[in-house]
Amino acid sequence: MDFGFNDEQHEIKSTAREFVADRFKPEKVRELAESETPYDEGTWQEMSELGWPGIAISEEYGGQGLGVVELVIVQEELGYACAPSPMISNAYAGAVIEVAGSDEQRRRWLPGIASGEGRGAAELTDDDGAIVGAAEGASILVLAEGEGARLVEPGAAEIERVGLIDTTRAYFRVSADDGDSLPGDVSAAVDTGMVALAAELVGVGQRALDIGVEYAKEREQFGRPIGSYQAVSHRLADMLWDVEEARSLTYYAAWCADAKPESLPLAASMAKARASDAAGSVTHNAIQTLGGIGFTWEHDVHFLLKRARVGARMLGSARQHRERVADLAGLGEPAATPA
Repeated sequence: MDFGFNDEQHEIKSTAREFVADRFKPEKVRELAESETPYDEGTWQEMSELGWPGIAISEEYGGQGLGVVELVIVQEELGYACAPSPMISNAYAGAVIEVAGSDEQRRRWLPGIASGEGRGAAELTDDDGAIVGAAEGASILVLAEGEGARLVEPGAAEIERVGLIDTTRAYFRVSADDGDSLPGDVSAAVDTGMVALAAELVGVGQRALDIGVEYAKEREQFGRPIGSYQAVSHRLADMLWDVEEARSLTYYAAWCADAKPESLPLAASMAKARASDAAGSVTHNAIQTLGGIGFTWEHDVHFLLKRARVGARMLGSARQHRERVADLAGLGEPAATPA
């Protein structure tokens, strides 16, 4: 395997970083998070023109025909900005349909998902009913059905906005009696969704780390930057360890999805568990490093904390994934893919 990005992947990362930094400035994220809907259709159109919605969808269905590594590159940058975007839900819906859908279902729905013109929205968690990201405005909903999935058109479902602590995204509780079942096995797509979520959480953690480091360099106490004191520097070192370990596991899992699919279930759960824990720990420690200002509504770090907390619950909690890792490693009974 390669231990670094190729030229094309470097270009994707550079473009994503520049685009996200320009379109999702902190003040813009706050403005969208405090509005009725956190998504800006103009920005989504620009993302679609870059090919991001279909970055991991086959060219046969209108996608870019790249891989999960490229998807993860984009997701990490979106997480870094805590970007209000339907990207993760659309990408997950596309992965499920491409992996488990019939030829007819793929031909009908994937071109719109890949272009961004007919967004998909997928169920991300079922702790309290089916919670779907970005259901409003979507063309097709992907809901869990036992160990499989079904497609439901929005007009045939009851959709209710859910007020979660993360206001940088829109979440909906969806219920529907009918639907078009997907004939294939969705487990590989679910694993891909876990990896994409892990990448977003890595980005969240990296942003929180950067905020903490910058503040520790500038804030002085007793005539010295607070970062020069061991209590602070050790905390920052732990934050760096958390982020880098989660990143390594996440990119390994992305590589497995593209090149070694038989290793994906174990790698995906390892990445999701570590990234969930890391994002929660790093955002918490960033607030502790900032001190009093970190607890205020005026500072943006709380958006990162809330995104980390909600993201950690999506597609299985860290505890569920650690149990799955143990089972897949032969330390227990075979585990089902977390819903």
